[in-house]
Amino acid sequence: MKVKSAIKKRCEYCKIIKRKGVLRVICSRNPSHKQRQG
Repeated sequence: MKVKSAIKKRCEYCKIIKRKGVLRVICSRNPSHKQRQG
């Protein structure tokens, strides 16, 4: 999980979702693409 100020999709499988007011990137194909804004 990377914590970044500006999150971006890194591949076509990445999805940006909002959980408890925090933007996150989840990726089904490549879990190392997980990111959180903070």
